[in-house]
Amino acid sequence: MKEQKTFGTKTLFISVFIASTLAFFAGSQSIGVLPWNAGSPQATGRYEDANLQPFFKAWKLLDENFASGTTTIPVGTNEDRVWGAIQGLASSYGDPYTTFFPPKEKKIFDSQVQGDFEGVGMEIGIKNGFLTVISPLKGSPAEGAGIQSGDVVLKIDGKDTTGISVEDAVSVIRGKGGTVVTLLIGREGSVPFDVEITRATIALPTIETTNRPDGVFVIRLFTFNANASDKFRGAIREFANSGSDKLIIDLRGNPGGYLEVAVDIASWFLPVGKIIVTEDYGTKRAPDVSRSRGYDVFNDSLKLAILIDQGSASASEILSGALRDHGKATLVGAKSFGKGSVQQLFNVTPDTSLKITIARWLTPNGLSISHEGITPDIEVEMTKEDREAEKDPQLERAAEFLLQGK
Repeated sequence: MKEQKTFGTKTLFISVFIASTLAFFAGSQSIGVLPWNAGSPQATGRYEDANLQPFFKAWKLLDENFASGTTTIPVGTNEDRVWGAIQGLASSYGDPYTTFFPPKEKKIFDSQVQGDFEGVGMEIGIKNGFLTVISPLKGSPAEGAGIQSGDVVLKIDGKDTTGISVEDAVSVIRGKGGTVVTLLIGREGSVPFDVEITRATIALPTIETTNRPDGVFVIRLFTFNANASDKFRGAIREFANSGSDKLIIDLRGNPGGYLEVAVDIASWFLPVGKIIVTEDYGTKRAPDVSRSRGYDVFNDSLKLAILIDQGSASASEILSGALRDHGKATLVGAKSFGKGSVQQLFNVTPDTSLKITIARWLTPNGLSISHEGITPDIEVEMTKEDREAEKDPQLERAAEFLLQGK
């Protein structure tokens, strides 16, 4: 089956059907799938060694003793309890990107992957335990409302986000176009404040090009979506026709996209066979290495800078890390987000799925992107005053470096 590897909130997908976990939780001890009467759980963490007696005892106690404190709370079905148990199992791994999708959440997630959705238009993730904005999308309601990369979402419509998963947050923030969602935002240097955002149909931008008067050509890539490879090819052709040898690739606020696109774009600058990224699976299996396809159309006279910031995640970090490690680019801006893990989507039942972190990304020099992100070679702060004055010191510093060589 064909793999689709992506980054950001849209992460690695492959259509694989695995045995339904319903058999594990159906309550029949004669099936022999798991050792229900096993002793204490072993240190291996393998499901074969698990003692599920406490789980079934807890279910039995709840079934026999629970009385609702209000008549307005519906009593869930056995299926609801199974889904809740799997969600708890996934959350016990302590990884914000490993999560279970019951039927309703799976439909929402699938629609997001297809890129056809209504909402506020921002990528979110968990950073340091907080629900954090990776980046508002260009032209989106979130951007128009003033949401910034690095903002912490403390509440959604008055409900605390402590402990919330990314997927649960997305399901609440998204909604019908024209409706309003209120976010309580925490921002460094500010008292938490409410932001009202009117949802709309989100059209994802891909690329913009600018040929500056000073001779520096800028390619701004907003996402590594399915169209980005073709559009980047056109932008490279436009750059070549401009006669410039000074190029800035702007990845600020780019939350990621398909792995294949990141590899394709890096291949314009690297000889065939050069390592772009390694998928490190730990002890589970041998690492996978993605290598340049060797388009390598530029000679040594090319002067290349890449702009990154806290909104640059995953595929953006892969591309910038690879080109810097191979000595092809200088990174300018602020430290990137640090989304360097790989997720794979498995079907549990036809209408539920489990997203599991299976590996971490390493740059060609072995740098792990997860958590710490990538620190640029030239750090430049973008202040609140800069944004209000519509100044871009990061872009100007990158242009200065290309023009003056320092």
